[in-house]
Amino acid sequence: MKVDMILGGVDSSDDTTSFLSKKKFSKMIEDTVRQKIMSYMDAVVYLCEENTIEIEDVKKYLSTSIKEKIELEAMNLNFLPKSGESLPE
Repeated sequence: MKVDMILGGVDSSDDTTSFLSKKKFSKMIEDTVRQKIMSYMDAVVYLCEENTIEIEDVKKYLSTSIKEKIELEAMNLNFLPKSGESLPE
């Protein structure tokens, strides 16, 4: 825990993430996708908001399979070029 010098109190800014592992967070994502019927990208954002995790910090909690599923979703939504496609010249 960090001591907040200005307020003289304790900063509880995020000890929540200390208990997370890739395996646990990936299971949370899979469960959220199934239960709430949402995309993997939306599930990650939802869980970050629910657990006060910065989006920028979530990469370390994503398993390879979740990253691949997010990449596939992004390709299907044309956020990323599809595999094997070359960019127009």
